[in-house]
Amino acid sequence: MLAFILLGAIALFLIAYRVYGSWMSGVFGLNDRHVVPAEAQFDGVDHVPTKTPVLLGHHFASIAGAGPIVGPILAGLFFGWVPALIWIVVGSIFVGGVHDFGSTVASVRHKAKSVAELAKQYMSPTAFKLFLAFIWLALVYVIVVFLDLTATTFVNESMNGSGVAISAIMFMALAVAMGWVMVKRGMDLKKATFIFLPLLLLAIWGGDVLGSGAGLLPGIGGSEKNTWNALLLVYCFVAAVTPVWILLQPRDYLSSWLLYLAVIGAAGGLTLAALTGTDLVTSTWPALVRPGDVTALGVAHIGPLFPILFITIACGACSGFHSIVASGTTAKQIKCETDTRRVAYGAMLIEGVVAVIALATVMILPFGASALGSDPIAVYAGGIGVFLSSFGIPREFGAHFGLLALSTFLLTTLDTCTRLGRYVVHEAFGWEKNTGRSRMIATLVTVALPAGLVFVTYSDPATGLVIPAWKAIWPVFGATNQLLAALALLAVTVWLKRTGRKWAFTGVPMVFMLVMTMTALVMLIRMSGASLIGMISAALLVLGLLLSIEAARAFRLQGVGPEPVTLKPAEVLGD
Repeated sequence: MLAFILLGAIALFLIAYRVYGSWMSGVFGLNDRHVVPAEAQFDGVDHVPTKTPVLLGHHFASIAGAGPIVGPILAGLFFGWVPALIWIVVGSIFVGGVHDFGSTVASVRHKAKSVAELAKQYMSPTAFKLFLAFIWLALVYVIVVFLDLTATTFVNESMNGSGVAISAIMFMALAVAMGWVMVKRGMDLKKATFIFLPLLLLAIWGGDVLGSGAGLLPGIGGSEKNTWNALLLVYCFVAAVTPVWILLQPRDYLSSWLLYLAVIGAAGGLTLAALTGTDLVTSTWPALVRPGDVTALGVAHIGPLFPILFITIACGACSGFHSIVASGTTAKQIKCETDTRRVAYGAMLIEGVVAVIALATVMILPFGASALGSDPIAVYAGGIGVFLSSFGIPREFGAHFGLLALSTFLLTTLDTCTRLGRYVVHEAFGWEKNTGRSRMIATLVTVALPAGLVFVTYSDPATGLVIPAWKAIWPVFGATNQLLAALALLAVTVWLKRTGRKWAFTGVPMVFMLVMTMTALVMLIRMSGASLIGMISAALLVLGLLLSIEAARAFRLQGVGPEPVTLKPAEVLGD
């Protein structure tokens, strides 16, 4: 059954890419004769024309993070696998994929600026400032959540966290070496892949062997997790100011292989289990979980299906963070316009597959209080271990691989997010020159708030018990992230409308996401009261309402015609 569900979802995604993706390409008018920002604004640091497989790897690894894993697992646990599956498939094709594709194309057409530039050009200067503030706040929440989750994977004793940390360190060293030999020694991508991918797999094995249940580092304030949070903040700063070719591109390319291997391994394991009739991966979790089923076990439910499901799954179906990546690092590296479909829409559909696999790790659990209170990271790692065991791979090693893959997704998103925060600060202050000094200042501004928030002690408003930072921030992160998706779709819709293009295919999902997220924010405000989370939620609600009003005004303005483009000379086509 699990294999049928996964293969069915993959088939739907392939059809959507071919049919719906082609139709959207026509609406956007993609043309490889158009000069792209990576060519017009080449600087060797951020604006660099990049080969499609490498850029797909960067974009996919950056948008994946913990969202398509933690979100679907939480949604599957509390709502059942059927509602979660429906939203993942429908959302990836008609909401998240449209959002990612539209954001990327719009950015490429506007000098690789953020979606806030659309608000400035087609709505108002006020909308531009509001958008930048919203984007920057969203990035702060992403950094806090993923920083804390990464540190959690490094100290998870039950899953050999120290081994994961060792593997991650070796992985970073391999990425830097790969970037150096490709750029400085001219090694081609195929040869580099042939050398460094086996070394990456060896690093996974080495970390598993060298790791132990004991901590790897001394603790700050008695907590090793605090130490890792501090070191990861330093890593984010360094990674965000270095040229993309030395770390970001090779690391994300190798990260994408971990993602691909996890997807192929899980899909293959499920299929093999189905063909051999093994009972290792049978579905035992309820298709639909009612709130009463959860509270009867003494576990607090996370809220009603509408709208909580749609802010919980986040990246697995639609994510506003994707628009920041798309209009940030990705748009600056697109080498031709048709790559926007392959990279943006294609990556979102692949992420949908990752989300379905994450949901499958819930489906094999027995229903009960223990599972409902379990750590999503442990659920995912354990599930991957079970799926890979169909090939005779020890479950412990499979779980270590799954945990390292998740940790890699998180690290990738972390430093990409910090770099994107730097871009937002540059835009906000109008810093056109990308100097070393401006990069340092903008990055410091971006990491300052997360550095404070990640070390705060949080408690559950219902029970009063101390909870991890990521768990406390997740509801407001989910609401912020999804509201940002609605607002990005809003900006893209206004752009399409005012330039005389079809716009309903972005407008309908925009309205749906706007209603879901605004409702969720109101619920968060009522539940959290005057707490930090409640005040943040209220500020976000006000920002969202103000931007919606600005968009409604802009929608009535006259058309401005298509944005200007520069054509390449005919002789350079095919380069």
